[in-house]
Amino acid sequence: MRKDPVRLAPARRRLLKAGVGAGATLLAGAGWGAGPSSATFRPLSLHAPLLSLAALRTRVLDNGLELLTVPTEGSTVSVQVWYRVGGKDDPAGRSGFAHLFEHMMFKRTRYMANEQFDRMTEDVGGSNNAFTADDMTAYHCVVPANHLEPILWAEAERMSNLTVDQANFDSERAVVKEEYRQTVLADPYGRLFNAVPGLGYQRHPYRRPVIGNIEELDAATLRDVSDFHANYYRPDNAVLIIAGAFDAKRLDAAVDRYFGSIRRPAAPIPRSQLVEPRRMRDESHTLAASSASMPAALLIWQGPKAGSVDASAWALAQALLAQGDSSRLFEALVFRDQLAQSVGFEAQLNAEAGLLVAHAIGAPGRKAAALVQPLAREVQRLAEEPIRPEELNKAKTQLLTAALIKRQTPQGLGELLGTAALLRGDAAAAQRELQELQQLTVSDVQRVMRRDVLQGARVNVMYSSEPSAALGRA
Repeated sequence: MRKDPVRLAPARRRLLKAGVGAGATLLAGAGWGAGPSSATFRPLSLHAPLLSLAALRTRVLDNGLELLTVPTEGSTVSVQVWYRVGGKDDPAGRSGFAHLFEHMMFKRTRYMANEQFDRMTEDVGGSNNAFTADDMTAYHCVVPANHLEPILWAEAERMSNLTVDQANFDSERAVVKEEYRQTVLADPYGRLFNAVPGLGYQRHPYRRPVIGNIEELDAATLRDVSDFHANYYRPDNAVLIIAGAFDAKRLDAAVDRYFGSIRRPAAPIPRSQLVEPRRMRDESHTLAASSASMPAALLIWQGPKAGSVDASAWALAQALLAQGDSSRLFEALVFRDQLAQSVGFEAQLNAEAGLLVAHAIGAPGRKAAALVQPLAREVQRLAEEPIRPEELNKAKTQLLTAALIKRQTPQGLGELLGTAALLRGDAAAAQRELQELQQLTVSDVQRVMRRDVLQGARVNVMYSSEPSAALGRA
């Protein structure tokens, strides 16, 4: 489970506890301290090898598999396979299937035993993991460079010869159900954050949480699972990303050898054609908290797609509102007014639609309803009041620092390319994001804030353990 303060989507195959923090950045993926408020932002040169993706090479095999490669110096290599299948592709009444297959892909294949992929990576000093999101399921590993070819064989084997049988289905379904119990049912605020997509989206399949639910997983059959695998786990629905130390000619030969012979199915890939409509009116909901010691409030607005020209502006707005202890929400609601003990804001921008989500977990003695207007006021202030140059520079510096650090490792480079390819439709967008961020101005941030927050309809969600709280619209 990737540590994510708002969206309780299953992310890592290893079970980790979801946190409730100040928010994560879109450009970086890691929370960074606020830094000194007097930080000075200076444009960076993007010609240094570590900062550039100029060596990115793209190739598409005859069977539709997309290959992205970026060579770097060093002794390790990252191998990643990103499938264009996520929670939005789960069949009706079968939520959690994409997440289920994240787990099943580590089971046996025609020529590999259960957990053999772990042995092929971890026993040579490497690592592997996977995550599922709304638009994708990604598998990644890092190994010494001289172990690249065996990993390519293993990934091709998982793609083409996975054993989808009742025993593997039953064992991994039990694991996913336990993950749901831990991250949604046992976590005091798990039910609240799990409800965000269902309350934020009106029609789009993003309404279904990626983690699924126990009832629909129990109702699934082996035939359901087999059909899902055949529909989405295929070369023309995948992106293979290699970043790190490799010889380009030997890599191309190995990719052709192991992946080139995998058949491209004749049937089209099933895709939903539903388009999320514009929300026309405000809504309010109250959710009953079974174990939360403090009440909470969530505010949800519609946001743009991840491929929008405004994605970087929303990353910057997110940092200004919720990045670190000196961010606007923390300063106002936690320090100054002492209304909340935890706050956050996240721009959840997916490939086909997006949400903007602010939250506050109340301080002792506060009520959920009393958090709504103060939280909304602080978000709206970013659109309406001046933003000091030093505040803007600090937020830019935070985002750029984290984004550049991510570029220092083969795994980080691969993740940047995969995210850009699947969310923005163009792997080269990973290179442009640095320039986009540097060029942002106060007017860019306030323009998207006015359009999406001030002029957009809002969903208010109150979460409380008080006896009067009940699930439903207020």
